[in-house]
Amino acid sequence: MASIPNSPTQSSIDNPQVAARLEEREKLRTSRFDSITSFFMALIIFIGTFVGMLVIIFIMSRWTYSPPPIMPPIEEPAGRGENPEGFERDFEPPGAEEVEELMEPTLQDTLEAVTDAVSTVAGALATTDTASTATTSGTGAGDSRPPGPPGEGEDIVPRFERWQLNFTARDVRSYATQLDYFKIELGAIGGSIQGVDVASNLSTRIQKSRIEDTASEKRLYFMWNSPSPLMQFDRQLLTSAGIQLTNRQMLKFIPKELEDQLAVIELEYSTEKGHPSVTEIAKTVFESKADGGNYVFEVVSQRYRKPR
Repeated sequence: MASIPNSPTQSSIDNPQVAARLEEREKLRTSRFDSITSFFMALIIFIGTFVGMLVIIFIMSRWTYSPPPIMPPIEEPAGRGENPEGFERDFEPPGAEEVEELMEPTLQDTLEAVTDAVSTVAGALATTDTASTATTSGTGAGDSRPPGPPGEGEDIVPRFERWQLNFTARDVRSYATQLDYFKIELGAIGGSIQGVDVASNLSTRIQKSRIEDTASEKRLYFMWNSPSPLMQFDRQLLTSAGIQLTNRQMLKFIPKELEDQLAVIELEYSTEKGHPSVTEIAKTVFESKADGGNYVFEVVSQRYRKPR
């Protein structure tokens, strides 16, 4: 049986079958055009896949997952309100024996009382010069609740007395950025102006508003109790909003969401220090610190109440 040579020769070319096979092989050979086209197709597929992955990463980075709802500790500070101080917490009508003592005595009772007083005056003078207290003076427990809203709640230092918020800023712009991040608004109250003037959007375009009904404002607010360089920033921001500050007090209004966050942060910190109840906390100092492009409040110091 004859074998087909590996390289074409004149005799093999003259063979029609061999010539047809060689021609078919030449058709199946990868051309330069096919090589370049395949390269560009692979490059396009790679770039498309890479861009698609970048798009997916960008979309996923833009998604925001709402954090689980914060369950802030509920505080019910005890208070006295308008309840009077005295022997008992609540006023009670006099009893039958007390009504008898308040009644006008008759003439016979008056004469008998005078006779008894004359006969016992020497003994009375001998016993009054003592250190004992009369049972008719105010030696009762009185109202043991501290001043504040009426109620029988826990003995807690209120948040507006217990909390202190500190900010660190080199200029008024960075200070205003922190306030806007926490949605804290500045206000001015007092003087000859009725209501409260409020400034918001402090780092961008400051907006001014007024609260006429101050009783409807339930947000927690803070005042300056000691001089600080940041007071000038507050004054500058309020003045930029067109708010008059003559003889007025500057305020910081804390939104309810931030108040709840601070309450959780405070209780977590005190629990780590061995004080799991908010009734044990006397003072908590928070400080705003940068966290990447955001800001967070952290507890920098905390004092506790002496056990009773």
